[in-house]
Amino acid sequence: MKTMLQTVLASVLSAALLAPPAIAAQDTLSLGMVLEPPNLDPTAGAASAIREVTYANIFEGLTRIDAAGAVKPGLAQSWEISPDGLTYRFHLHAGVHFHDGAAFDCSVVQFSYARAVAPDSTNAQKGLFEPIARTDCPDPLTAVVTLKHQAANFLFDMGWGDAVMVSPGSAAGNKTHPIGTGPFRFVRWVQGDRVDLERFPGYWGTPAKLSAVSFRFIADPAAATAALLAGDLDAFSNFPAPETLPQLRADSRFTVAIGTTEGKTILALNDARKPFDDVRVRRALAYAIDRRALSAALFSGLAPPIGSHYTPADPDYVDLANIYPFDPARARQLLKEAGVAPGTRVTIALPPPPYARRSGEIIAAELQDVGLSVSLEPIEWAQWLDRVFKRSDFDMTIIAHTEARDLDIYARDHYYFNYQSPGYKSLYAQYLAALTPAAQKPLLVGLQRKLADDEPNVFLFALPKIGVWNANLHGLWRNDPIPANDVTSVYWGQ
Repeated sequence: MKTMLQTVLASVLSAALLAPPAIAAQDTLSLGMVLEPPNLDPTAGAASAIREVTYANIFEGLTRIDAAGAVKPGLAQSWEISPDGLTYRFHLHAGVHFHDGAAFDCSVVQFSYARAVAPDSTNAQKGLFEPIARTDCPDPLTAVVTLKHQAANFLFDMGWGDAVMVSPGSAAGNKTHPIGTGPFRFVRWVQGDRVDLERFPGYWGTPAKLSAVSFRFIADPAAATAALLAGDLDAFSNFPAPETLPQLRADSRFTVAIGTTEGKTILALNDARKPFDDVRVRRALAYAIDRRALSAALFSGLAPPIGSHYTPADPDYVDLANIYPFDPARARQLLKEAGVAPGTRVTIALPPPPYARRSGEIIAAELQDVGLSVSLEPIEWAQWLDRVFKRSDFDMTIIAHTEARDLDIYARDHYYFNYQSPGYKSLYAQYLAALTPAAQKPLLVGLQRKLADDEPNVFLFALPKIGVWNANLHGLWRNDPIPANDVTSVYWGQ
């Protein structure tokens, strides 16, 4: 039997496929997103949606991550690293200004990094800046960053959205009126609907080809499909209705691109709360969930199961998806050994993304099958960020960690799922001190295996990137090595 969603989508498809193709404006872009960002300052919030609007478009860092996941020059045109790996000398581009006319120079680098680690900082990734001992300015266009200890990923980390440069004069207002150095400047935010940008005529680098971009927020899969088919949207870079892909592939108006993301989708557990403080319980939950069936149900098999906090797109990935094969009997045995009584009540907090809400229903049924009593609690982003991420007030939640190479979150003194392992911290410190790929490889493998053994969270699948856009659009990312809708090189053409 067809679900109601499938019936609605079939009706929309039938009508739209008979309609004449929409004529798109040739220098503007309307791009769909599932989630609306809670604010527009990537240095003051954890939500990936912030970076999906602002990264590279409005804000820039000293380095940037390109579509292939490589570190490239950003506001720093080049750099040198001392032989001991502790000093980074960045040579900054000249003539760079923020959208309000404020100059960018080394003093802005000092301000941005100091602000990120300040006691009152709301930066969601303060750990990225922990290695920094100081930033010196021998001249306005040279920033010398000295580290307290070696940090293998420092250049990559400084390319994250959390590490972009912000001006002292406008930083306080960036949540609602972001002012950066990028090729697009902020125009308006119509809350509940869209964020509009326009090309910045004073950009220091290669100008954007598009004159304007509108990021439109459409969470409902049927509405997202209808907007594309009607020509109301030019693109949807993370399309939420994979069940419609066969029809969209058959329509010559569209490009359908299936790529990878860094979205490690997990059933996050509060390891400081009983019964999740017992590794036997965490392993039992892993045995209770059929990852492959979950991927088939949500993404038609496009989401590869994972067994640790790394994706197949990462360097030195180890396939650990079969460490805990689907085995409900083994799950029941481990729960019994851990003293978890049948009918024990647990709650899964579900944030808005469709992958979370849909997988929550499937996972709840599987956990109930092994003896737990599971409640599902849909919550909005603001609640999730405050209660789950900030205050760790939850049993379980489903979330995709979209930051690249973020194994450091398991080595922090506190992170929302409360994993504490001196052994993991020691291994991660060794990894940070390893400055060559050959030295890093065995440590990366060891870190992945340690997480699979401890199972602090149940690792589910790597979120796929499902892109659908007008066939005449070029330059959109097919993969997401970091959370971004980088439209700086997008253009229209035949």
